[in-house]
Amino acid sequence: MMADLTNKVALITGAASGMGKAFAKNFVDHGAKVILTDVNEENGHQVQKELGDHAVFFKQDVSSIDDWKRVVQDGEAKFGPINTLVNNAGIGIMKSIEDITPAEYDKVIHINQYSVFYGMKYVLPSMKKADAGSIVNISSIGGLVAMPISIAYGASKFAVRGMTKDAAIDLVKYNIRVNSVHPGVVETPILKDIPDEQNEASLKEIPMHRFGKPAELATIVNYLASDEASYVTGQEFTADGGYTMK
Repeated sequence: MMADLTNKVALITGAASGMGKAFAKNFVDHGAKVILTDVNEENGHQVQKELGDHAVFFKQDVSSIDDWKRVVQDGEAKFGPINTLVNNAGIGIMKSIEDITPAEYDKVIHINQYSVFYGMKYVLPSMKKADAGSIVNISSIGGLVAMPISIAYGASKFAVRGMTKDAAIDLVKYNIRVNSVHPGVVETPILKDIPDEQNEASLKEIPMHRFGKPAELATIVNYLASDEASYVTGQEFTADGGYTMK
């Protein structure tokens, strides 16, 4: 049974497709008001239309400080103080240390890692107004174990794992909880950035012999956003079909 989120105002990045869209739908279905952000305006507006009056979409480059300030301000003006943040937006430039360029590495770090820092920092004043909050940072099993051709992606996701724990210590005095979620391979558009042979190899290593579904990750994020997780902070939640248990 899903948790009730009727008292939640959530900002979800990367909400125009994949896991972000699933998180947004789950939140609205369970009573939350949701601020959707993404660089994909067409898809973002379509998701807003599908979700109705409890959702609003703003275009956002998560690596831009100015965009963070704008969407927090505009989102708060629409729905009131934000008490839930899901840092979901990310990219995967899957190349080895031999092949990746410094510019590509920098791009991954800014979108996957800096965005999480910016999100936590610039949503904080709104959460302090709300007197409580939950931050859910979407990392990856690539932030738990080594993976091939993942030098930039892995660096960013290991960083998100550590940042989550450090922020949890800093923000507990404000009654703000911070946790990370570590999906395995999930059926989202990011799969197209991974070579088919790597996806096939990953599938063979998953004890459940299938990839995850966005809706399955949404149940975890729903819990972490809810008051039912009121004693949970600084923790890692993994959903990977058993990949990392070996």
